[in-house]
Amino acid sequence: MAHSPTLTALCSLLMLASLSLATAANFEIVNNCPYTVWAAASPGGGRRLDRGQTWNLWVNPGTAMARIWGRTGCNFDGSGRGRCQTGDCTGGLNCQGWGVPPNTLAEFALNQYNNLDFYDISLVDGFNIPMDFYPVNGACHKISCTADINGQCPGPLRAQGGCNNPCTVFKTNEYCCTNGQGTCGPTTYSKFFKDRCYDAYSYPQDDPTSTFTCPAGSNYRVVFCPLGNTLLLQMPRNTTNQY
Repeated sequence: MAHSPTLTALCSLLMLASLSLATAANFEIVNNCPYTVWAAASPGGGRRLDRGQTWNLWVNPGTAMARIWGRTGCNFDGSGRGRCQTGDCTGGLNCQGWGVPPNTLAEFALNQYNNLDFYDISLVDGFNIPMDFYPVNGACHKISCTADINGQCPGPLRAQGGCNNPCTVFKTNEYCCTNGQGTCGPTTYSKFFKDRCYDAYSYPQDDPTSTFTCPAGSNYRVVFCPLGNTLLLQMPRNTTNQY
């Protein structure tokens, strides 16, 4: 029996979609905070997560310069337009770009050099929510940043709902490493972050102790407030009309 070109093309597309899903990595994003977090991902968009809720995000192999973060104190209308106190991304629920500091970042690049995934927690954009980030296979390193950074944040770095990285505040090479590799090093402020979250990037060239690898094809979990600690961030205010 002859097959129509349209049917053949449709079958091919379905096979490609199935293959893509089979090889994509799953990122299970969990909100364990005692308040709502509006999760964001680039690529991926955004999702409201009330306490205990999970968002399963699928990311294609070869994806690089990707990140996941949480937004707090958000107020969106029925069309998904609004603003967040921390981590806002162009005023939309469904993020199309990166978030505004301060925000704790889970960064990753999939299926890169030597068929490895690279992943890290970064405080280069500051801190707003405590976080765990780890491969679920149990064979690779689990990274965490769960200290009370907001409560202990140095005065010049304090921001509403979070703690800025000094690069955001001072915008100099000393803190931002804008002049290239080897032109900057640890500072008093970066040591503040490193002492509390050893696994996390504390400044842009903090690579040796902050980048981790796992075999390509791994799946991952990102947990906001892994300790469920209510002292790290209070329930965001102005919670009306939130979607």
